[in-house]
Amino acid sequence: MFLFRLLSHLPLSVLYAFTDILYLFGYHVLKYRQKVILSNLKHAFPEKSTEERKQIAKKFFRNLTDSFAETIRLFTMDKNEIKQRFRIEHPEIIKERLDNGEIVLGLTAHFFHWEGQVLAFKAQVDSRLETVYTKVNNAFFENLMRNIRGRFGGYLVEKSEFTRHYLKERNTVRLIGLAADQRPGNRDIRYWTEFMHRETAFYEGPEKMAKRYGHTAVFAKVTKPKRGHYVYSYQLLDAPPYDGRTEHSITDKFIRLTEENIRTEPALYLWSHNRWKWKKGE
Repeated sequence: MFLFRLLSHLPLSVLYAFTDILYLFGYHVLKYRQKVILSNLKHAFPEKSTEERKQIAKKFFRNLTDSFAETIRLFTMDKNEIKQRFRIEHPEIIKERLDNGEIVLGLTAHFFHWEGQVLAFKAQVDSRLETVYTKVNNAFFENLMRNIRGRFGGYLVEKSEFTRHYLKERNTVRLIGLAADQRPGNRDIRYWTEFMHRETAFYEGPEKMAKRYGHTAVFAKVTKPKRGHYVYSYQLLDAPPYDGRTEHSITDKFIRLTEENIRTEPALYLWSHNRWKWKKGE
């Protein structure tokens, strides 16, 4: 951890020099998860040529290795630089509801740079932020993630503890960040629908929570105008009262907005993850 803290004081231009080498080695020599990446892209963009999909894969891998440098830098990056590099648009959609004493659910997808979005919100909005995460088996990376996301008073809740924690903190005003595009486990309750041309399972929990307890749900569109700079534009998914909504109205809108974001910024999505591992009926 000391080494990471030391490296985090280096400017991003220096850290990028290291990750440029990592990109060349990882993509062209090691060919890290290329089969998974290209297979996912082939299903997601059947209308694109093989060469076009390869270009997206290269840009994705560049974003992946860039994110390593940016994550290291976030370890000690000050609030002013975070505000410049990780810009939040329309935070009032969330802040007005928090100021009104409400709990808000932030449904996110795996676009780069998710760690930056956590710190950007804390740097720009003086409200409690709680992120739900899956525990990492490696103790070093678990501590690294907790140290970064916990800056500026961020609070982390492990996924297996979330329901109990939520019920205990029912009256605590906060934004709860949930990765709503994660692949559910085999035993989890899930909703099957089409996502990027494939039958895909989604957690039902975020939608059920929003409707049962009357929480507003928001989404953040992610763009990357240039290297080392991201924009997170908040927009409303839905808000109570939820009378008359269809059963999966929030999840369906989340999926549609995620697909739109992917088509706008295809190289920002996490294609190396085997999102479609499970098939319906398994």
